[in-house]
Amino acid sequence: MNDANRAPLAAAMKAYAASGALAFHTPGHKQGLGAHPLLRALVTEEGLHEEVSLAEELDDLHRPEGCLKEAQRLAARLWGADDAFFIVNGTTEAIHIMLMAALSPGDEVIIPRNAHRSVLGGLVLSGARPVYIFPEQDEVLGIAHGVTTGAVRQALSEHPRAKAVFAVYPTYYGVASELRGIAEAAHEKGVPLLVDEAHGAHLRFSDELPSDALSCGADLVAQSTHKLLGAMTQASMLFRKGARVPEERVRRTASLLTTTSPNYLLMASLDIARLQMEEEGNALVARAVRLSEELRDAVNTLPGLWCFGRERMGRPGAAALDLTKLTVNVSGLGLSGEEAMRFLRKKNIQAELADARNVLFIISVADTERETERLFEALKELSAENAGKDSASLLSVSSPPNLKTILSPRETFYAARERLPLAQSVGRIAAEEITFYPPGIPAIAPGEQITEEAVGYLREMSRMGMKVTGAQDVSLSTICVVK
Repeated sequence: MNDANRAPLAAAMKAYAASGALAFHTPGHKQGLGAHPLLRALVTEEGLHEEVSLAEELDDLHRPEGCLKEAQRLAARLWGADDAFFIVNGTTEAIHIMLMAALSPGDEVIIPRNAHRSVLGGLVLSGARPVYIFPEQDEVLGIAHGVTTGAVRQALSEHPRAKAVFAVYPTYYGVASELRGIAEAAHEKGVPLLVDEAHGAHLRFSDELPSDALSCGADLVAQSTHKLLGAMTQASMLFRKGARVPEERVRRTASLLTTTSPNYLLMASLDIARLQMEEEGNALVARAVRLSEELRDAVNTLPGLWCFGRERMGRPGAAALDLTKLTVNVSGLGLSGEEAMRFLRKKNIQAELADARNVLFIISVADTERETERLFEALKELSAENAGKDSASLLSVSSPPNLKTILSPRETFYAARERLPLAQSVGRIAAEEITFYPPGIPAIAPGEQITEEAVGYLREMSRMGMKVTGAQDVSLSTICVVK
């Protein structure tokens, strides 16, 4: 058998469970012997029997030398990396590892303003200072795309001491920036490119989708194997390629941030998800792309609904589209995305997310014609029951103001803080993140100096009813600042 057509970690777990060894070690349920019936029903008898740890033949995630090392080697080979690291605390942990491995306290890093909130945690841990650049805004859709190569080059020129570039690729909505150009810009300055590819674990398996981050020249890549492939929730991978970030630094950082009691079911699910893509990845992704395109065409025949596709690509910050992401604009029905999502939930359809104008659906390797046909019928009902209403006025969502960073996220995290009325916060340093959806770009990040313009922006966005995240007081009558 080709060694790639096996799951070495999963096989080792099965072999240990079948050996009959009497367990006098953790976990406390002792291979299911002490498990409550509800837990046995939830995980299954076989799953509990294999949910073990500390056995020598099951290897050590902190210093893999056996089946785990082999499983990670096979993953690295399939995704085109030099090294792969199994992550059991989600892509948040992978992003923290990337930032800590590539940066030291005080280093500057170029970061898009619409990066995931986990990046702030990585900046706190690493002690690095962010240099924010703004992504391109799609005024029609009301969402942020990616940053341009030009914006990255300018930031690197203005901040010659920057030690890394961080990119989001693709965005939550499936829009991919010109990552090859961004990689070239970073490497010309001798710095690594770190990529949050949480929504791109499947890209490598189809020529119809944007090129994957490693193929574009990325040095470190964090992927959510659980989001679009067959791993269990919380199971992700971190990939390293090239010599710009040493393997030893990444491994040491991963060991620092990773639990000493990793869940073997999560790790086995990564091993098996890799095996599934090895065996039929191209076919599964091809089916997802075909179903998505057929559904996109069908949705665009429904009154009041619009699902954008490749026709909106080829513009700044939007070089290509992950076709398996379906963003359905519902403005033509006089509905917000939230209202449309609630309607669909009553039809037993659960969307991935909704914003002021759109509802997002993910078509993955799991879907077949049965699922996409059911989704289309629900969207058809949504259109039929709301067509003819006054179209929702398109909200003019502007980009947040560019604020000056006074303290690093790490300095801000440990600083004493107090709460003030918003009107009295001008000139003070923000101690919390405030983000509106849309556009999903932090209006204020921890460590930035609050300006009159920023306060005006917060009030305007709040008046428009935009969803607030990050703030302790979502009414924004008060704001947390450094004391």
